[in-house]
Formats: sequence, structure tokens, C-alpha cells
Amino acid sequence: MSSTTTASAVDLAKDERLRKQGIIRKAMHRPELGAVAGALLVFGFFGIFAGDSGMFSASGAINFLEVSAQLGIIAVAAALLMIAGEFDLSIGSMIAFSGLVLAIPVSVWGLPMWMAILIAFIGAVGIGFLNGYLVVKTKLPSFIVTLAFLFILRGLAIGFTRLITGRTQVGGLKEAADNDWLASLFSGEVGTGLFSWFAEMGWIETNFAGQPMVTGIPVSIIWWVIIAALATWVLLMTRFGNWIFACGGDANAARNVGVPVNKVKITLFISTALAATVFACLQVLDAGSADTNRGLLKEFEAIIAVVIGGALLTGGYGSAIGAVFGALIFGTVQMGIFYTGVNTDWFKVFMGVMMLLAVMFNNYARKKATESH
Repeated sequence: MSSTTTASAVDLAKDERLRKQGIIRKAMHRPELGAVAGALLVFGFFGIFAGDSGMFSASGAINFLEVSAQLGIIAVAAALLMIAGEFDLSIGSMIAFSGLVLAIPVSVWGLPMWMAILIAFIGAVGIGFLNGYLVVKTKLPSFIVTLAFLFILRGLAIGFTRLITGRTQVGGLKEAADNDWLASLFSGEVGTGLFSWFAEMGWIETNFAGQPMVTGIPVSIIWWVIIAALATWVLLMTRFGNWIFACGGDANAARNVGVPVNKVKITLFISTALAATVFACLQVLDAGSADTNRGLLKEFEAIIAVVIGGALLTGGYGSAIGAVFGALIFGTVQMGIFYTGVNTDWFKVFMGVMMLLAVMFNNYARKKATESH
């Protein structure tokens, strides 16, 4: 009996699952490690070449955080879908389509803004459901189905807008958004009183009239933080999060243990459509207009941000926090190029090189983490 107990204790000690790991070793196995390291590299680069240009002042930081936030909103939803093993290439067209579904009822038919916003979100649920339903029922690759919807939604946006308004842009929405209870969730700034107090205390820059150069935090950044926190909680703390990883790891095995794979994937397609609609509402209410060209190439930017964030294209691995840092790298590079003084004709080359370096560093860090396991 004694020898059996001793043998079991030895086996338990050898079991890797029960072996205690330090904080550094645990961090090395997180999917977002490479993205965090990549973000530090990007900040270091611009700290050297644009550190005295105002890029890291309060107003400069708000600029690149706002760009990162808009991409981050759709990247986080795209990350969950990619972890489940699927893609949504219709996100960019969904942004334009939702913006026009919001704008036309207000501008042409005179509906209140809150009602138009609700119509846009209800339409997003329907299109997201249709995307997901076609993927799980036809067994076609989501790449093909959503690529088709990329063209369908963009074509519908252009066709209906020109048919109804005779133009490809719909403007005059600022007045309709004023004092609208639902529009206030997608426009304006948060913490304006706090920033005024910061200015009085001399903690942030002020203009010639003594007013703060940064008057508040754009609401898009708040949406980014809320969506990222919600997605992280779902992934790490809920049964639905386990189902997402299971769907991306091995869908058949997941079905065999009772995971409702089809429902999970359809739900995630709906979430990407809703995230695109949040993006559209923020853009439309900020600019006061909608345009059929909005959201061009955003589907690819979202996928790049997710991949930089450590998610695997094959599914089953990734994190929402990684997508947040991927979007942060993208937004920082996009805005940072202007602060370096480099001719903006070279913007896309510069951005592509920075993205490539970030992904290479990400892969290197992940490889080292795997070797240390």
C-alpha cells in the first residue's frame, strides 16, 4: 500500500498539468505576448523618431488611440470569430451598409435618430445571422460566403443610396443627432469636466484661452474598452468561451461532447455584424454623414490586427487582448507616420513594413515560448 502511494505521488510530480509555473513562464504562453512586445517596439520606434513632435502629448495620444479604438472594436469581434475557426470578410462593407441604413431613414424619411439606430442594429442581427446560417448549413468556407457578402452589401449600399437619394453620400445628420437619447451613446466625449480640472491644475496642455487642448475622451475609446473587456470575460470566464475555443480546435470533437457548434458560430457572425454597426454609428454621428465608401479594406485591417494579436488563422488559439494590442499597433503606426515628417506618399509602404516586422517579432516570440514549454 505504501509503495503504491509513493508511486502515485511520483507520477503526480511528473505530470506537467500539475507542475507549478512562474509568472514569466505563464506569460510566455499567452497568445498576446508577441503583440505586447510588438507594441513596445512600435512605441520605442516613434519615441526615437517622433518623440519631440507632440505624438505622445495628451492630444497626440488621443489621436492614435481614437484610430486604434475604431479598428479595435471590429478586431475584437473578428478575433472571437477567428478563434472559432471562421472569417468574416464582409465587415468593411457592413460598416458602409449599416451607416446608410442609419442615415437614409433620418435624412430622407424624417425618422428620429434613435429609431434609425435601432433599425441599423436589427438589420445587422439579420445579416449576421444570414452569414452564419449559410456557412454552417452549406458547409462552404466562411471565406467564400462572406466574400460574396462583401460585394452584395457594398453593391446594395451603392445601388439603394443612388436610387433613393441620387448620390453616394447622405449628409445633414448633425441636427437630428442633437439631444437624441440613443445617439449620445455614439458621439461626443466622456470626462470633459475632469479634463477641465486637469487644465486648471496645469497637468495637461491648454490653448491661448486657457482651455484644455484635449477636452475629453472620445466615446469610441470607451466602446473599445467595454467591448474588449466583455470579450475577454466571455472567452476566459464563461462556458460559451470554452465552446468558442472548442469550435476552432476541432469542431467534430466539440459536437461529440455536446457543444452547439452551429449556434456558437452563428452567434459570433452576428457579433461581428453588430461590431461593424457600432463602428458605423460612431463614424456617421462623428462626421454627420454616411458614405458608400466607408469601411473600405477594414475587413483586412481587422484580420491583420487579430493575427498580430497572436490568433491562429486555423482557429482554436488567440485572445481578445491580443486583438486590442494588434489594433493599437495599427493605429499608432497609422498616425505616427504623420508625426515623423516623412512624405505621406510613403505611408502605406511604411505601414506595411512595420506590420511585417511586428508579425515577424510576434512569431519569433511565440516560437521561443513554445520551445521553453
